[in-house]
Amino acid sequence: MRWDNLGRDEAATATTPALFGTDVVTRTFDTPEFRGITFHEVRARSIVNRVPGASQMPFDWTVNPYRGCSHACVYCFARKTHSYLDLDSGLDFDSQIVVKVNAPELLRKELAGPRWQGQHIAMGTNVDCYQRAEGRYRLMPGIIGALRDHANPFSILTKGSLILRDLDLLRQAARVTEVSTAVSVGFLDRDLWRTVEPGTPSPGKRLEVCRTLNENGIRCHVLMAPVLPYLSDSPEQLRATVRAIAEAGGTSVTPLALHLRPGAREWYMAWLSVHHPRLLSRYKSLYAEGSYAPKWYQRRITRQVNEFATEFGIGPTHTGTLRAVPAPAAPVTVEGPTQLSLL
Repeated sequence: MRWDNLGRDEAATATTPALFGTDVVTRTFDTPEFRGITFHEVRARSIVNRVPGASQMPFDWTVNPYRGCSHACVYCFARKTHSYLDLDSGLDFDSQIVVKVNAPELLRKELAGPRWQGQHIAMGTNVDCYQRAEGRYRLMPGIIGALRDHANPFSILTKGSLILRDLDLLRQAARVTEVSTAVSVGFLDRDLWRTVEPGTPSPGKRLEVCRTLNENGIRCHVLMAPVLPYLSDSPEQLRATVRAIAEAGGTSVTPLALHLRPGAREWYMAWLSVHHPRLLSRYKSLYAEGSYAPKWYQRRITRQVNEFATEFGIGPTHTGTLRAVPAPAAPVTVEGPTQLSLL
């Protein structure tokens, strides 16, 4: 694997610093929740990553303790990142998980450094920091604890319910700094969820997470993402989803139409050909100009979601509500040599 060979001499000549050292421990666990998944434990050389200004993201710094994601969302536009490790963006992305085991201690060191000025840090902007691996490795308590102890503002975006395990830590952090969260719920259809987001908690469970966080004083926004063309974008579907978000106490909602970057595009189209082959030609037409749905489509989705949000009393969407949530057509962020994403 490419990162097995990222020594210091090679890193010095690269355009960006090597993310990992040469020591990698590979593990598998013969338990039902981890069967079929391989974990590569690495010691990262840095953990706080700067987002290039050209990305137009509403945050400048990220922390990502994992690479690859067992949520296995077929549309995930972080999939391409695995190719930078000489892994594929399909099954390897779902089952070959890189774990930065020293993330908490490294974060404490970087937050205490003389150059760090206490800027906002966004998490969950590449792959989910509360994916299944977190149940075993428990990196987030140490990360949140470090941010709390330095009174450093942060936000978390997740599809996972495991964030509730750290509710007490989040409340402690919220007493000393700005803390915001978001859950991603693009639709309610359970049959669609089981095939397109097979490793995630159900949409209903994620909305319960939203309610619990808000009830405990942790502001939780809902990223309505992705809206899948011809699968979850009818007015009736959008209205039902916004209504459920409002009933769950979401502080605001931001829609994000599906975009298909290289890596994700091929994997999603392969899934579509199996589950919804009649839609292949329509997708090829809709995304003929590139990774993003046409502006007219994005505007239609945003307008309809705004109308439903107003109807159910949570007002129009505000893309600036949560600093971890980009505008609907925002480009991706970058971590080292890899192209990173929000979902």
